Amino acid sequence: MDAVRLIVTSGRALAAGGEVPEVLTEVWQVQALAQAIGSRLAVHGPPELRGEAIGLTELAGRGCGVLRTPELAPGELRASQLTELGDARQALMRLGTLLGETGIALVAVACAAGDEATYWQCMEAIDAADESRDRVLEMLRKLADRDAHLPEREAG
Repeated sequence: MDAVRLIVTSGRALAAGGEVPEVLTEVWQVQALAQAIGSRLAVHGPPELRGEAIGLTELAGRGCGVLRTPELAPGELRASQLTELGDARQALMRLGTLLGETGIALVAVACAAGDEATYWQCMEAIDAADESRDRVLEMLRKLADRDAHLPEREAG
């Protein structure tokens, strides 16, 4: 499945919410997907994105690491369904939005947390999502810079 479809699916699942364990599972899924997209961009993406893509992979991996790994049935791990990136700019724009929504969902969970461990787990995950989003925004900036330096095509 292409990256944009997986990002949209993840966004819908995150928006559906639910109880704290379900929200944290969806946050973990988003971070795993960001990690997979970063890895794919590092290997197959535009050369100017490789450094930031590796950073995204590492940060998203940290985002997964601070959360308890959910028990998913076979085929439920969305990141494993990533078969193609499609348009890198479109995928990165949507991923940046999804990571922002992830941070908002984590703030809501942290505010309602009944225990200190969940609160601090959310704080670490918020930090990872925010840093991952920063990497995505930097990659978008690099794509825009690259496009600005391409020679303009003549009409006709």
